[in-house]
Amino acid sequence: MRINKLLSNYGYCSRREANRLIENNRVMVNGILCTQGQWVEEEDIILIDNKQISSKDKIYIALNKPVGITCTSEKTVKANIIDYINYGEYLFPVGRLDKASQGLILLTNDGELANKVLESDNHHEKEYVVTLDIPFEDSFITEMSQGVEICGVKTRNCKIIRVSENTFKITLTQGLNKQIRRMSKALGYSVVKLERIRILNIKIDGIAIGKWRALTNDEISELRNC
Repeated sequence: MRINKLLSNYGYCSRREANRLIENNRVMVNGILCTQGQWVEEEDIILIDNKQISSKDKIYIALNKPVGITCTSEKTVKANIIDYINYGEYLFPVGRLDKASQGLILLTNDGELANKVLESDNHHEKEYVVTLDIPFEDSFITEMSQGVEICGVKTRNCKIIRVSENTFKITLTQGLNKQIRRMSKALGYSVVKLERIRILNIKIDGIAIGKWRALTNDEISELRNC
């Protein structure tokens, strides 16, 4: 595989950071300076800053993200999720949850598992609780569940149930940018609160806002088999 993918799978750094390291002549493969996009094998001897690297122990975290935190590994972004969690080891968020929303987000150093969770063709479920600015009619539930035209694309059918006069639960199997907010807006409503409560088999139950926990071995195994 390519060197940047291998370093990501090893849990060493992101693919973008790997490219930066290569550009700065800090990576050697079998005694020769690495080039961008170079193909490598796991048995190759890879040095970064003259130190041999190998696969790190994998980390899997579930965070209840507060409003105002941005789901990016880019350290130049103010209030980014990596600075917020301050874990001390390389991690990256699996997907995104927009800055104005709160709730469940997974972080890991396992690039292979992250790609599997994010693969849109797998139709993996994510569940949210959403509060609108005004009460909605039952017709809103029907329209949302059958798909809404946003950004030139009709969203997939989804599960939606009423919680109160202006709050509903929705389960999506795709992850378009700000999908729920845009779907609601297209039907004449504005989202005032959005909380993600589940990703596949991982639930937010028991995690206070701003806190995190490590995933259990059973949860990790189920994610790997999803």
